[in-house]
Amino acid sequence: MSTSTETRASSTTVDGVEITRRSNPRGVLLTVFTWILALGFFFPVLWMVLTAFKKESDAATNPPTFIFTPTLEQFKEVFDAGIGTPLMNSLFATIVSTILVLALGVPAAFALSLRPVRKTQDALFFFISTKMLPIVAAIIPLYVIVGRIGMLDNIWTLVILYTAMNLPIAVWMMRSFFLEVPSELLEAASIDGASLWTSVREVILPLISPGIAATALICVIFSWNEFFFAVNMTAVNAQTMPVFLTGFMSGQGLYWAQLSAASVLAALPVVICGWIAQNKLVRGLSFGAIK
Repeated sequence: MSTSTETRASSTTVDGVEITRRSNPRGVLLTVFTWILALGFFFPVLWMVLTAFKKESDAATNPPTFIFTPTLEQFKEVFDAGIGTPLMNSLFATIVSTILVLALGVPAAFALSLRPVRKTQDALFFFISTKMLPIVAAIIPLYVIVGRIGMLDNIWTLVILYTAMNLPIAVWMMRSFFLEVPSELLEAASIDGASLWTSVREVILPLISPGIAATALICVIFSWNEFFFAVNMTAVNAQTMPVFLTGFMSGQGLYWAQLSAASVLAALPVVICGWIAQNKLVRGLSFGAIK
């Protein structure tokens, strides 16, 4: 006995041409399940945003309050609590470390792809091996070194650590983008009399700009969300947003509305960056997937 899936066909006439569409019940069910799953993942974010506009009394009710009067009181409380300094520290550490990663990673990726150096595989293994050591195993020697040179609670310490943290991943990612560029382009540019720097600046970099944008966005996300280095290497002056958020936990409990407001402000810069770079991000992550 054989079983078959029933399909329904519908026809549509476009410019005199009849187009037949077949709908598969399995496809419809899969689509519905995908939407339910996506909404399930998105609901906590939506609930955080809604809670940020509640009063503290409404945020702590059980069962939860769905109908409430929106207020900006919690955002005012967050700014009064001193969110400005951690926000600027996170912005500074993230932007500067990402610029340094790109400045160091682009030449390294180029040298390991289009202009391969000797023992390329050894160099690549060295880069990725730095990510194999758990951060918790290195925090004590790092803390001792940073303390002895007087760099504790200094934002430049986080800039250096974030650069070292993201550089191996950036080199591996950008190397894969460079490998997708035909070497004949460099040869043609050199025949036309262009120098190596001119060829890279005017030929190669425009081609892999989506990949560089995708790499930069990933470095921004990793640096912005980093907590372990920040909580151990900073105190007050260099405090970042993830460390600042822990201040809303007290012996009396959690201030849910204020924590939600602070979390919305903490997530907003990354969301804006992702929205601005979404086109290049999609192109960069799919770079070389279709030839």
